[in-house]
Amino acid sequence: MKKDIEIPEVKEVYVAAVREKHKDYGTFDWNAYLINDRSEAIEGVLIVTKGYDGKRETSTMRHSITKLPPQSFAKVEFLQDDVLQLNNEFSVSFFAEGKMFHKKFTFPKNSINDKALQDVPVMQKKGVLLK
Repeated sequence: MKKDIEIPEVKEVYVAAVREKHKDYGTFDWNAYLINDRSEAIEGVLIVTKGYDGKRETSTMRHSITKLPPQSFAKVEFLQDDVLQLNNEFSVSFFAEGKMFHKKFTFPKNSINDKALQDVPVMQKKGVLLK
């Protein structure tokens, strides 16, 4: 039964939107990253992303990461300017400590912007961080 399934609280794993200069085109683009600030690796990572509001919805994107070492990060996807006007949801599941963890991270619409920048753990960059 559902009530018998224990899904522990996710700690020290974050999603961040970071604005970076594209090395080939010289444009400044927003990219989403998964950050593992834990002292152990996370494995079998599945990330399902989508953007939505009351009227519009993007395609659902699925990403996987076999193993994300401790104190590291991985780029998940490029965020087009058009989707920043939508709620952007990142549903993250992974295995660690012999258990399955799951958490939904949601950037509310228009929250990914230069005014919301803060320090991003592990990356040593500024970005919009979801804990």
